[in-house]
Amino acid sequence: MSDNNRATQAEQLIARMQAARGYIYSEWELAARTDPDFTEAYNRIYELALGEGRYVSAKVREFVAIALLAFRGADRDSLVAHMRRAIRLGATKEELFEVLEANTGSRWSPDVPSRSERPPRS
Repeated sequence: MSDNNRATQAEQLIARMQAARGYIYSEWELAARTDPDFTEAYNRIYELALGEGRYVSAKVREFVAIALLAFRGADRDSLVAHMRRAIRLGATKEELFEVLEANTGSRWSPDVPSRSERPPRS
């Protein structure tokens, strides 16, 4: 494939990812431009994992992703991106808060900084 075709493939892929998610991280833009075939394969897995399922809606799948990100101490931007997508899929702010409440006994708290924002342990 010519460099021009790869660049076109990459830009189309980035546009599709942005439209489907409502966001795209800069590292996935870089990945798409560096290796669009790999990023296309990754994107298909992402779509299967967080898209409409046979029994579980995309909104509920986003709830699971949000809960996992909160549990892992993900950065605020990641959580907000998935929350915005959940809202686009019909979630209410109250539902999102209950998803976060489910993590209260594990790790997440609205006033505790994420792992990436915490100072290193001595």
